[in-house]
Amino acid sequence: MSLRFHSRVVSTLLFATVAASLCFYLRTPLPWMIGPLLAVSIASIAGAPTASASWLRNIGQWIIGAALGLYFTPQVVSLVASVWWAIVLAIGWALLAGWGFGRWLERQNAWRMPQLSKETMRATAYFSGAIGGASEMTLLAESVGARTDLVAAAHSLRLMVVTISVPFAMQWSGLHGLDINPSSAKSVDAAGLALLAFATGAGALAMRATGRTNPWFIGSLVVSICITAGGWTPSAVPQWLSNAAQVVIAVSLGVRFSREFLHTAPRWMLSVAGGTVLLILICAGFGALLAWATNLHPATMILGTSPGGIAEMSITAKVLQLGVPVVTAFQVCRLIAVLLIVGPMYRWIYGRKTSSA
Repeated sequence: MSLRFHSRVVSTLLFATVAASLCFYLRTPLPWMIGPLLAVSIASIAGAPTASASWLRNIGQWIIGAALGLYFTPQVVSLVASVWWAIVLAIGWALLAGWGFGRWLERQNAWRMPQLSKETMRATAYFSGAIGGASEMTLLAESVGARTDLVAAAHSLRLMVVTISVPFAMQWSGLHGLDINPSSAKSVDAAGLALLAFATGAGALAMRATGRTNPWFIGSLVVSICITAGGWTPSAVPQWLSNAAQVVIAVSLGVRFSREFLHTAPRWMLSVAGGTVLLILICAGFGALLAWATNLHPATMILGTSPGGIAEMSITAKVLQLGVPVVTAFQVCRLIAVLLIVGPMYRWIYGRKTSSA
């Protein structure tokens, strides 16, 4: 990569760090995530030469995965296992809510985009509404002839709306600091941290070698969970390192937005934003019902069923101390299930209609 690109990456990180420090001073929720996300997104849309290095994002996900895994003590693993049925219900709900969101987008935009065939509009809306990873949903959408630019834009906007609105709602409602299962590691040990980094890094590389989705986060998380569940807690992850990881993850989200982003079917984007707000509220209601059924705190279940990304919602739970293991388990299981089921589900619902059209 060119020197110019690297200078853009460094300047973007410096700008993001200043924004994070300002939000920290103002005591906003998730300052190291929301500050950089907002600042970099606005700068990118304004035409500033922002940039993000994928290897930095990978390292950030690796760090967050290792830190979250330290919450999975043997007692916590037993708690998560005891609510397996709720996780299954949450997966079914995510699939149903994603399909409903897609139908909303289709109904709102079919008449606004007459240039798209019925089948193209249906596929674009379906994969835009699915509550899964942006890159994976875009690839699935491409395989059925959908408008991939609209799908990618929809997922980027959904993630941004959820990442900003949910933490603010949690903090303003006073729902934070309720976690009764803190991280197993209390102090930082240099040798232990090096061993944790080596083990989780190996897990991430192994996951990447097998072609799994989100390998740097999932691989690191799985190894960290196994270590902690086995009763060994080598070291805590330094807070400054966790903060830095949040900054680079936020920057990687913020640079997705550009001046051209606003011109990507603005009515489509408005319907995505409005539908996302409605989706958040509906999922919050479902989370509250699960909380009643499981006797877990409503804030924890709302985060666990929130239509955001794994890293973003798990970081929210970590910073606000809202049931990190439960939130992480719900989000990870949902992502894996959605990635496996959404494609076949599309063919099952629409395959015969498409083939007979």
